[in-house]
Amino acid sequence: MRKSLPASLRLWAGVRLAVALAAITTFSYAADKGELAAAPAPRNMEPTYAIQVGLDGEIFPVFAHQAALQKPTARTWGTVAVKVTNSSDTPLRQRITVHVPGWSDQEIQAAEMSAGEVHTYLFAPAFFPRLYQNRELTSATVVVEVRDRGGRVAFSQATPVRLRAADDMLWGRDFKFAPFIASWVTPHDEVVEQVLTEAKELMPGRRLPGYEEWKSSGDQEKSTFNQAKAIYRALQKLGISYVKSSTNFGSIEMTQRIRMPHESLKQASANCIDGAVMYASMFENLGMDAQIVLIPGHAYVGVRSSQNGSKYLYFDTVLTGRDDFEASVHAAEKGLSERPSNEINRIDVDESRRAGIFPMQEGVPALHPAGTTSAARLK
Repeated sequence: MRKSLPASLRLWAGVRLAVALAAITTFSYAADKGELAAAPAPRNMEPTYAIQVGLDGEIFPVFAHQAALQKPTARTWGTVAVKVTNSSDTPLRQRITVHVPGWSDQEIQAAEMSAGEVHTYLFAPAFFPRLYQNRELTSATVVVEVRDRGGRVAFSQATPVRLRAADDMLWGRDFKFAPFIASWVTPHDEVVEQVLTEAKELMPGRRLPGYEEWKSSGDQEKSTFNQAKAIYRALQKLGISYVKSSTNFGSIEMTQRIRMPHESLKQASANCIDGAVMYASMFENLGMDAQIVLIPGHAYVGVRSSQNGSKYLYFDTVLTGRDDFEASVHAAEKGLSERPSNEINRIDVDESRRAGIFPMQEGVPALHPAGTTSAARLK
């Protein structure tokens, strides 16, 4: 059994993650708490509808994907919000349909409201694979249609929207959306597993066992160091080196373009955050606890040194292309020691998973090019 973090650290991590997930309601326009208590407006005998789409009219695939995984009744945020005001004197029973033609399935919800009630329905239609293959800012249309019990159209609206590139990450003010970086950690990607296959050849006994609970903490720490070093060396054999890739387009600040691990491996290129999610993918594949660590202008990756311990092994992934593993560990230790704690943002991948943040590209086979990746050249 894996021993959890000390209560104080677990509480702090939970608070930070809860704050981040609550903050995402700025993207989803939240629910309608307190609206029933508002001062009554002059009665209009017809219901009215207000549509809000994305964040300032932009849909980020990372958020759309995670919202679609939630049950409609459990959502606190979504891709499209439909606010219904039943100004009539009779109960309202209607069916609301939302979709993005050519990009998503339809999502249908039943609206049942009493006279005078106001409610916001949160929609997150499942997007087709093409959204997660999209690499540029793209225009689309969100269509909302409301029908009454007899099937007659009561309301219809087409709203223009801009679809962000699949690899655009929105950090938000003070990195409040940082836990969503776990969406880029893809442990089941076949290319990640190919690299691990090569890395085990660099280990004593040709094994990458992850944690072995029968070992002492000291022996586990040594094993973790050796496994991380083997993965590092396997990626060096691939020729992974630093290439900056942060230019993106859109109207929202604090965004960054981040390569998926399979892209970094195909291109043999990774900047600091690309490398962090790539290494974290491999550690999670092995059942090891990974962290993405953000400091101003840079990122590191970490892995828990022993299954029941609180110590992490951190290293600087940008050195993969030009220095040995020990140097990358030293660089991370030095970089973290020079920063005050309030400038260090640690995202625990396992914590994000428990909060419902899952790999973004899972189940999208077209994102796995066959036989063309640099990992394939290991063979």
